[in-house]
Amino acid sequence: MKPIFIQDQTFTGIDFTVTPLAKGEYDNCTFIGCSFSEAGVFNNSFLECEFVECDFSNANITNTSFNEVLFTKCKLLGLRFDKCNPFLLSFKFQECNLNLASFYNMTLKKIIFDTCKLQDVDFSETNLTGASFNHCDLKRAVFESTILEKTDFRTAVNYSLDPEKNRLKKAKFSKEGVAGLLQKYDISVQ
Repeated sequence: MKPIFIQDQTFTGIDFTVTPLAKGEYDNCTFIGCSFSEAGVFNNSFLECEFVECDFSNANITNTSFNEVLFTKCKLLGLRFDKCNPFLLSFKFQECNLNLASFYNMTLKKIIFDTCKLQDVDFSETNLTGASFNHCDLKRAVFESTILEKTDFRTAVNYSLDPEKNRLKKAKFSKEGVAGLLQKYDISVQ
């Protein structure tokens, strides 16, 4: 089946687990309240698209392109973003639940996570230069061999990262959040 090209369309309330998303390129499309949970969304391309209140939990996004995509109030549990097509990859997340997702070994310079749940997320070996974690919960998120230069953690909570195992040059932290840099030493900061 030949991939399709869809532009400037809005998809509302569609359950793509029942009716699979057609393979193709989606340009400037909006998806509102759609379910992609555990669906095969692989080998698709999304350019300048917006997903609002969609559920992508455990969807297969292998080789999918996300270029200038905005996710707002979406459920993205367990997604393997590290399997996406890395060419021109760029997205932004607002008020999303990304628990258990993987961004392993990706280049995500200047990515914005705004008011997101990022518990148990894998950021190992990821380049997050200039990233922003505004009001994000990073409980048990894994940062190992991660480039965090100029990354903003000032309003993030529950993070724990080892300054000896990550590059932190010019990263920004709040006074309250400094304890997350000392956790491995098992000391109390009061």
